[in-house]
Amino acid sequence: MKLEVPAWIKVGILLLLAGLYVFVEPLQFSIRRVVLILSMVDITAMKYYILSFGIWAPVVSFFLMVFQSVAAPLPAFVITFANAALFGWVKGALLSWSSAMCGAALCYGIARFYGRSVVERFTSKFALEEADRFFERYGKYAILIARLLPFVSFDVVSYAAGLTSIGFWEFFWATGLGQLPATLVYSYVGDILVGSVKTFVFGILSLISVSVLVVVIKKIISERNKQSAKV
Repeated sequence: MKLEVPAWIKVGILLLLAGLYVFVEPLQFSIRRVVLILSMVDITAMKYYILSFGIWAPVVSFFLMVFQSVAAPLPAFVITFANAALFGWVKGALLSWSSAMCGAALCYGIARFYGRSVVERFTSKFALEEADRFFERYGKYAILIARLLPFVSFDVVSYAAGLTSIGFWEFFWATGLGQLPATLVYSYVGDILVGSVKTFVFGILSLISVSVLVVVIKKIISERNKQSAKV
């Protein structure tokens, strides 16, 4: 039985968050600074920003990834590269993967809790419609494929998944599996090439992602052909 949350509680949470942003100036300044760094895809600036928190750097990085997920579609790989540069590619990958999982789960939960109208304000109506078409085209494979493509906003897909009939654990495990290869590659490359030409790095990652996508699509086509043959 689904528990209905009173509307006043839902509105109250949003008003509380909005109030914190408006009236707590240090928080507002920090959010604007992070959004600017992510928007500019400035890996070096992100690295030094996280490093400025000293021993709290891993914790701050964790919450930055979660924030990035909710504030879609900001680029997550900026934080992933910074984590690899600061903590090494293994620890950086673990930090990026776990925080991205938490962020994805939060996006899914927000969509379930508030519904489409509120989610559209976090993303956009156009982005959600694109995600809807993505789910219609790839079905249960949509979550896995979305994480393999650097030009698809996985955070928007996480929101969209929360609006579908896909169960949380099905979404969660597909998310973990789908984002693991990309996180490992991003972290390894980020540890080696951070500070190099971003276009070159993005090209390498895109090539890898497309290669993996081809394998997934072949599998989908093969399964559909088998199902058609049985009919």
